[in-house]
Amino acid sequence: MSKTPPTQIDKFKEAARQLETDDDPERFSGRLQKIVKNKPVEKPE
Repeated sequence: MSKTPPTQIDKFKEAARQLETDDDPERFSGRLQKIVKNKPVEKPE
């Protein structure tokens, strides 16, 4: 029996569990910054 690979939402949920996130928006943002790097958007001229 082959197991299907996890979907993107499943991966996100697992990452959230590992980071022990909660409903506090500030805490969530702080923890999210540990795994996501924000790239500045270049504006077309």
